[in-house]
Amino acid sequence: MLSEQAYRHIDREIAKYPADQKQSAVMAALTIAQGEQGWVSPDVIRDVAAYLGMPPVAVQEVATFYNMYNTKPVGRFTLSICTNLPCALQGGTEAAEHLKRTLGIDFHETTPDGLFTLVEGECMGACGDAPVMLANGTHMCCRMQPAKIDALIGELKESA
Repeated sequence: MLSEQAYRHIDREIAKYPADQKQSAVMAALTIAQGEQGWVSPDVIRDVAAYLGMPPVAVQEVATFYNMYNTKPVGRFTLSICTNLPCALQGGTEAAEHLKRTLGIDFHETTPDGLFTLVEGECMGACGDAPVMLANGTHMCCRMQPAKIDALIGELKESA
């Protein structure tokens, strides 16, 4: 199901643990699989479970417990905006509303063109830089006022 390169990356993660505990690499394996596939489908869950020698339900439990795994298809770009209290007090709620209006979607929805999925994020640990947004789970964006949000959306559209 995954590419040979993905399995090599998973093997590197497995090597970090004792030989009889390769299931300890389940989070890394799911992250690698999601990076390649875009989301963690039921087929991916079964494949990771088989590769790590664990029951699929155990992998499913991990994938659904942590909010960093997408268990449903998402857009090419996932934008997560923090609306927890520190960000909300610094404009996070307004930034979220701006994103909703600009993209024409609500939280946990994807734009019709499949480019953007919007999610409400939990604290990202950068309260001093509020409001904070995370693009594709890896790019931290700080002090996201409407003009910066619009610029980011424009850049992402251009890169698509």
